[in-house]
Amino acid sequence: MTTQTIPQETSQSTAQTAVRLLDVTKSYDGGPAPVTALRSVSLALQPGSFTAVMGPSGSGKSTLLNTAAGLDTPSSGRVLIGEVDISTMSADQLTRFRREHVGFVFQAYNLIGHLTVAENIQLPVRLSGREPDLARQAELVESVGLTGMEDRLPSELSGGQAQRVAIARALITGPTVVFADEPTGALDSRTGAQVLGVLRDTARRQGQTVVLVTHDPQVASAAERVLFLADGRLVDQLDAPTVEQITGRVVALSK
Repeated sequence: MTTQTIPQETSQSTAQTAVRLLDVTKSYDGGPAPVTALRSVSLALQPGSFTAVMGPSGSGKSTLLNTAAGLDTPSSGRVLIGEVDISTMSADQLTRFRREHVGFVFQAYNLIGHLTVAENIQLPVRLSGREPDLARQAELVESVGLTGMEDRLPSELSGGQAQRVAIARALITGPTVVFADEPTGALDSRTGAQVLGVLRDTARRQGQTVVLVTHDPQVASAAERVLFLADGRLVDQLDAPTVEQITGRVVALSK
């Protein structure tokens, strides 16, 4: 396949970016030699944009998401959220920064079993030592279709409902960026479409930047742009993608 050149940052994009990776490499110690999951990745995502990341298994998708979100530290290079370089922060500084500026939707939901729906949503706010904005909470609960379920425990929810709680929790602090790891992977098509609608609305109406990893071309087609990874490198991208275009790229990368 002939790969297209991924646009590098310009002075204009540098002046207004929500997420920036500058020559990021990530290696892990394992076996006789280190494993390099990301290789000199640079990208810039604009505020309010909705980006999907795709690639074959082992291409570095989850590593890219975790590194950009500050859940993992790059071996070299820089990661910026807004104009803040998070790659130089201590673990404590990074934890505090993420609570205020980064939302993360885990594939496994990661809800706290003994907390209610409302308490799970409020958790990032309370961990920051603040009282939750109940009006904002009610708005989020309604937007994800959970009105009336605020007092339920996670064990009383379906998978789709639990995922929507996780999304509301990721959005409650009004983060600069929301990262989502296969947010529809375990959902039926109807619930998955509803979850994507919430994320798309977040980018459009709230001005929050959304980045999601997915293996599903249908899911990726909801994004404004799709980035493709192979062997830890950004090798291609599609703007205003269609399912057919995405599928063609994925098939080509898998050969």
